[in-house]
Amino acid sequence: MSDLPAQALPAQDPPAQDPPAQSSPAKDLPALDRTPLIERLARFAKDFPGDRAYTFMDYMSDPNGVATHVTWGELDRRARSVAAAIRRATEPGRRVALLAPQDLHYVTGFLGAMYARVIGVPLFSPDLPGHGDRLLAVYQDAEPDVVITTSASLPHVEAFLSGESVRGPAEIIVADEVDPALDWAPEPIDPDDVAYLQYTSGSTRTPAGVIITHGNFATNAEQLWRTFEGIPRESSGVNWLPVFHDMGLVTTVALPLVYGNPGVIMDPVAFIMRPVRWLELLSEQAHAFTGGPNFAYEYLTAQVTEEEKKKLDLSGVQVFMNGAEPIRESTLTGFYEAFKDCGLRPEAQVCAYGLAEATVYVSASSRFRTPTRVAFDHEGLRRGVAEPCDAGAPGAIQLIACGTSYGQHTVVVDPESGVRLADGKVGEIWVHGPNVAAGYWGRPEATRETFQARLSGTTGDLPRGPWLRTGDLGVLHGGELFVTGRIKDLVIVDGRNHYPQDIEFTVSGAHKAIRREYTCAVSVDTGDTEGLVVIAERNRRVPTALLDLDEVARAVRTAVKQQHDLRVHDFVLIEPGGLLRTSSGKIARSACRLAHLDGRLPVTEVTARDE
Repeated sequence: MSDLPAQALPAQDPPAQDPPAQSSPAKDLPALDRTPLIERLARFAKDFPGDRAYTFMDYMSDPNGVATHVTWGELDRRARSVAAAIRRATEPGRRVALLAPQDLHYVTGFLGAMYARVIGVPLFSPDLPGHGDRLLAVYQDAEPDVVITTSASLPHVEAFLSGESVRGPAEIIVADEVDPALDWAPEPIDPDDVAYLQYTSGSTRTPAGVIITHGNFATNAEQLWRTFEGIPRESSGVNWLPVFHDMGLVTTVALPLVYGNPGVIMDPVAFIMRPVRWLELLSEQAHAFTGGPNFAYEYLTAQVTEEEKKKLDLSGVQVFMNGAEPIRESTLTGFYEAFKDCGLRPEAQVCAYGLAEATVYVSASSRFRTPTRVAFDHEGLRRGVAEPCDAGAPGAIQLIACGTSYGQHTVVVDPESGVRLADGKVGEIWVHGPNVAAGYWGRPEATRETFQARLSGTTGDLPRGPWLRTGDLGVLHGGELFVTGRIKDLVIVDGRNHYPQDIEFTVSGAHKAIRREYTCAVSVDTGDTEGLVVIAERNRRVPTALLDLDEVARAVRTAVKQQHDLRVHDFVLIEPGGLLRTSSGKIARSACRLAHLDGRLPVTEVTARDE
């Protein structure tokens, strides 16, 4: 996504006739196979049982990595055993939570849940630092009957479940101790049956579970496969992304199941500790696909040494997908310059856009050509119009296209009127296709608002509904999608989404000098990535003569780091009444951000006191 902020769109009258012809006119969607992917597992186990399915690289027991392989036949047997254990404890349609580390047992447990026709809830081991509140909130919302874990994580799971506010499950299944003699006869699964709940990655106090059906999971994996154009049973997927996130789950678990391709997985912590491990695994593949957020590529560029680069061969990597957060030109250029001598091809950097509500994938650039870059007039974009200009012109901003969609309709719409906009007009991105999720778990009103939108005015060859409202702003130009900002006020730093109201709540109680509930959290472009800026009004009851600005700033930075594992790029204390609000009294975050960047905020100043 781009680093432009979401702006209020100008009012637009519904067109009296069809909008101008789009560069990429909508057509009937291509037929996609909605057959549940778990049925393909059974087929692979029968047709080529000895082929390698997944490899887990364990860097915790040995820094050099220990490879553990599982064949399709073995994976199928293990998944069936887990399914049998699940169905001893609960029935179809109930929830089963995965509280386990990222390894082959996690994959087995997830596939076993699919075989058992229960609803998986992909989470993580309770000992993962900094995620305790989120785990508790999701667990309470999903109310699972069964928990799947491993023997190594069992003590942490038992400690978590012993909490007063946690409803204990009917049974805890230890995946690596399940009796291999247990077998399961697969039952018919309808593509519209719920496969799992993908909880959104934002740090809200009440996370939302996106309802992903077996049909959603299968079609989105095929859409990604068709976009990447891999080789069945040959192309390898190499991933470190957390499997409890949407992009990690689909690329790690779903993609190999489309055509029986081998997958290589590693723990995210192993990547963070020594990022070159990701590239070393890719260097061993002849035809590989991988992906990560923008920050991961910047991390590689900064951390991998020249000595380490000498041992890398990235010529077999077909796709380095860049998604999940704003994509920066400096990142693409820096990554290519850093690794071009290792065989990296510039066109392998595929730029993508997606969200959990569409399972994950919505659009991506082609792996056969470099991503499209177009310079637009910045002020024009703020007005809702994409006006191409010379890259060196004053006010020019270069955006990177996220390509086109496969197997789904993606349009740009006036979010107020619901009218489809012509190419070159900025609006909300709407999506319609078999990969669009069924809604939010237990949230009918939010489901109607987000998943059941309808186009107004003339629709041409598009369906009137239902459409997924993404909450993101974008523009179609030259047949490709450019994401220009966010309607939602998410603060995105290092690939993680943070809801501003959560950060603002933390800041309000960080120091007595801050006026409670008069705070604002926004993200800004720091040049290398996005950084968090916190703006807070001064409490009138604390005289400026007694105010220590450094002490207040330290308190805010400490609280935000402890509560959100997030670094504050800039903290600004302003005078009472200085926080910009809407007519209804809500914080005008975009306006506050612009006022901060323009230096228009009434910053509190403390006159130096004589000792």
